[in-house]
Parts: sequence; C-alpha cells; structure tokens
Amino acid sequence: MASSQESARVVVVGAGPVGMVCALALHRRGIPVTVLESESAPVKDQRAATIHPSTLEMLDELGIVEKITPHSLASSTYRFHDRPTGELVAEFDLGRLGDEIPFPYVLQYEQYKLTASIAEEYANDSDFDVRFSHTLTGLTVTTNGIEVEYISPAGPERMTAAYVIGCDGGRSTVRKLAGIEFEGFTYPERFIKIATSFDVKTVRPNLSLRNYFSDPDEWANLFKVPGETPEGLWRLILPIGQGEDDATALSPERVEERLQKFFPKTGPYPVEYVNVYSVNQRVAATFHKGRILLAGDSAHVNNPIGGMGMNGGIHDAINLADKLAQVIHGDAGDDLLDLYSRQRRHAAVNYIQAQTIANKRLLEERDPDVRRKNFDQLRRSADNLDTARAYMRRAALFDSLHDAAAIT
Repeated sequence: MASSQESARVVVVGAGPVGMVCALALHRRGIPVTVLESESAPVKDQRAATIHPSTLEMLDELGIVEKITPHSLASSTYRFHDRPTGELVAEFDLGRLGDEIPFPYVLQYEQYKLTASIAEEYANDSDFDVRFSHTLTGLTVTTNGIEVEYISPAGPERMTAAYVIGCDGGRSTVRKLAGIEFEGFTYPERFIKIATSFDVKTVRPNLSLRNYFSDPDEWANLFKVPGETPEGLWRLILPIGQGEDDATALSPERVEERLQKFFPKTGPYPVEYVNVYSVNQRVAATFHKGRILLAGDSAHVNNPIGGMGMNGGIHDAINLADKLAQVIHGDAGDDLLDLYSRQRRHAAVNYIQAQTIANKRLLEERDPDVRRKNFDQLRRSADNLDTARAYMRRAALFDSLHDAAAIT
C-alpha cells in the first residue's frame, strides 16, 4: 500500500471530459493526480455536448454545475419527427420527472468547454497536475507501482504512479499497451456532422433544442449548442452512403445540398464546422487489469444517437474515483477495482450499447409497417405519464446507474 502522498499518485492519460472529471474527483478525495494529454490545449472539436440529468447530479457534487450553467443551454424536452412527412411524432419532457430528480433537464455544453473549465478552475502544478503536449509511449508494471514513459516538449521522460487510468479515447494507447481487447463492430456507413449558425427554427418552427428524425433514406439528429457566439450553433448529424468519399462529402457544394434538402431556404447556409467520421460500437473486455484502468471512450464507444457516450464515461469516472481512492487510502482491497469493472462494463453493454443501437434502428427503419408501429409506440409512451417517465429515466441513464449499483 502507498506509504506517502507522492507514491499514491495516479496518472490519468487523456484530458477530455472523462479524464478531467476523474482527475478532479480523485483530487477531491485526497489523491495526487497527473494528467497527460498529447494535444497542446483542449481541442475545440464539435463532439459530445449533452449532459444528462444523472450526470448533472454527479457534476453538482463536484461544484461544476453552478459554474457551467450560465454558459449552457438548458433543455427539458426532446422530440421525435418523421422526416419524410415533417410530422412531429412525440415529445418527451424531463420536467415530468421534476418530483424525482434535482435537474429535470439537460445542459447543452460542449465537452471541450467542460475540459477547459475544470483545468482553469482546479488544476495546479502539484497535486492536480495537468500536462498538455505530453504523449504516453510506454507502461511497465513494477513491484511498487507502474512506470509511465512519455514524450514531453523537453524529450523522453518517465514517472512512477500507483495506478494509470486510460481516458485517451477509442484508439486508447493505454488499452493497447495493456493488451485489452476492444470487442464489437464498426458501422459500414460513416457519419457527417455539420454545424451552422443559421437559426433553423425560422424554417422549421416545431423544433426543440434536441431532435431525432426518422427516415428510411437519411435519418438525422439535430440539436443546438452554445458555440462561441450568443446565437449558438445547430448541429446536424447524418449518415453517409458507402459510395461517397470524404472529399465529396466535405465539399461546400455537397454540404450545402444536404442542408438545403433538410431545411430549404433562400440563400446559402453559413457553415461553421463539418466533419466525417467512422462510428463503432465496442466495449473493452475488462476495465481493470492490474494497475491499469479504463474509463470513457477507452473502455466503450458507441454511436452518438442519444448522447450517451460522454455521460456514460463520466459515470465511469465517478464510480472509479470513489473506489480507487478507497484502495489507495487502504480502506479496501484491489478487488474493489474488479467491482468497478463489472459494474461499469455491465452498464456499457446493457444500457449504453443497447440503447444507442436501438436508437439507430428506430431512426433508420425502412419497413413502413414497422415504422408505423414504432411511431405508435413512441406516441403511447410519451402520452402516458408513467410510461413517459420510465422512458426518460432509461434514456437519461438513471436505470443504468441503479442496475449497475446492484452488481456485487
């Protein structure tokens, strides 16, 4: 067991939202943390932005919610639409859970802002040490800890840690160095994400801040994020056919065509961001191997429909920080980390993976009869208070947390 504060240090690899929340949660529990991030600063990428009510409760305990709320967009509703007809199929309102939960809404707040806000507010040069431009290159388990090798701006360096937590994304170096399998599949189609500053509600008034469009030819997600200006940004996510290459998909003409097909308007769209990417549904074979642990995208990746990846990752981070602090402080044995792996892997497989796969199937369904039945089911679920509440509890990952907590 660690005999000093320094020998109890944990190295977190990856300064994304999961890594930074995990580091902060460990720091609050008296564990010194070093975060290694290969990028030179928080990357302003247009990735995850929806923070679910279950996650807000966790972030509130860390004092984060009150700091980010003034800079976020709060949204209690989300809507399902039939894209071919323009019909609003169903609306779910988290306000109907107001007597059960402290945050009956989501916050739309980009992940890079969450990362930056934690780094600026809490990181220092000692017990919460965040090092950008530091790239992990090797891990060697020793008798008393684990040797961490990395490249800094000064060249190759190394340090000793009690544990290493991989929060370094779907291509995780930590996971690969640990030899942990990443089980699952890659979707044959890629996705395109387009951000526009044009207010699409002026051409489609029946939008919420979060929208899901069912279409047998081209399903879509559409949601609003704060962006960097008071007007905010609308993000559109669509599938790309296998026959379309990246250069074509990213061309201004094709991007404009996609936007005009979705929301016809006079004049061209202002496009702030566009990206094409592959999508996987994968889960690591274990989240714990000796002194190495995984959380977030390093442990599980999924399609973005439902906004569950970052949220599930933050749930990993909080669960892990609590258990790892107990182990380092000598209040529990190392087997508690196996419990972390069992609980969070169960949540990843049975909730995050299952729900996101089901969400995609719902939106892309081609059979007219099945689509009609799906819409009827959604309407019935939304119209009845009990079924609506049950639907929203699962979608907001409350059921996931409850079920995982029951695993021993």
